[in-house]
Amino acid sequence: MAYSSPKDDLQAAGRGAAASVSDKASEYAGKAGQQFDKAIDSAESTVNAMAEQGREAGQQIQQVAGNMKTAVDRSVRDQPMATLAVAAAMGFVIGALWKS
Repeated sequence: MAYSSPKDDLQAAGRGAAASVSDKASEYAGKAGQQFDKAIDSAESTVNAMAEQGREAGQQIQQVAGNMKTAVDRSVRDQPMATLAVAAAMGFVIGALWKS
């Protein structure tokens, strides 16, 4: 049986504790990395969804603008005086709202 001194025992215990702390630190770092990756993936999917909604909204606005242009063109052609009266009334309302 080999004799070990208290100093050797203390050094061995210190190495064991250091290895344990190192293992735990590596484990926590790995878990933190996984959580960070999940957060990045979640943020990326949210940004992609928002971008898609923005594109859809832009397309819908273009469609509405095209429909309004067609309606105004038809109204000007078919009923120019009524269209002028509506435009004047809208200008008056917008001006009144702008001042207040």
